[in-house]
Amino acid sequence: MRVEDVGKVCGEVLEEVGKVIVGKKDVIEKLLVALLARGHVLIEDYPGLAKTLMAKTLAQALGLSFKRVQFTPDLLPADITGTYVYNQKTGEFELRRGPVFTHILLADEINRAPPKTQSALLEAMQERQVTLDGVTYRLEEPFLVIATQNPIEFEGVYPLPEAQLDRFSMRLRVGYPSEREEVEILKRRLSRRSDEARVEVVAGQRDVLEMQKAVEDVHVDESVLEYIVSVARVTRQHSRVEVGVSPRGAETLMKLARARAALYGRDYVIPDDVKELAVEALAHRLVLRAEQWVKGADPESVVRDVIASVPVPKTV
Repeated sequence: MRVEDVGKVCGEVLEEVGKVIVGKKDVIEKLLVALLARGHVLIEDYPGLAKTLMAKTLAQALGLSFKRVQFTPDLLPADITGTYVYNQKTGEFELRRGPVFTHILLADEINRAPPKTQSALLEAMQERQVTLDGVTYRLEEPFLVIATQNPIEFEGVYPLPEAQLDRFSMRLRVGYPSEREEVEILKRRLSRRSDEARVEVVAGQRDVLEMQKAVEDVHVDESVLEYIVSVARVTRQHSRVEVGVSPRGAETLMKLARARAALYGRDYVIPDDVKELAVEALAHRLVLRAEQWVKGADPESVVRDVIASVPVPKTV
């Protein structure tokens, strides 16, 4: 598949998902970007903003398998990865695969589970495999984790460990719809005459794998590479930051920028690809100084300051 074809397929997917999800095209685009870049997404926002519906509808349009796990305080790691169960008929232990064995996994309210359970996803997200009793099982590609979490001010939540946060390519916020969009949501529910919303399949597993492969053909000029590195390095020197963006964060931003270029049918990255994704790709990787947390400082505003201060390449 050529890069131009990637843009065409993504356009069809966005159009199909848009039949169910009102507005929020930018959020759906970024979910697609993460999938093309073989990354994972953390959505942080309040309940009732269609995060689950968005993930499920995207999976339907792409023809991919979808599973959802509701994270709760009593959820165990085996409830995610699976476990061995004794079969009385055969007298042997058989693997009962957990919901992680899917294409798109929705980890709903991930920060309601304790850290031990949250970490059960680490190997799957990074290595795309699961190890049970010393035996390693490869996960089927493509594999995308879309995790949702409530704002940390909510009661009964456990902050995600930094190691797990770093495994997410992006942290997104959905936000409330506008008044007109909210009215449209109600109208579409009336016209469907059902709570169930379905879309047509416009792609398939093979198509997604081909699109991921095509992203590797997207060219990144050296000036853009230097721009990405400059942004990452400035975060480490920022007066409000204790720990800045790591080299892995810079690499992730580059991969996301390539995927965004492919989504728009371009075989080259422009600085705007980097700027449009920088906040979502980098803010959750920053650790602010203690006094900044007391003052209520926002990591996202730090990234915006950095983007505004780093010179943009004039030519690509």
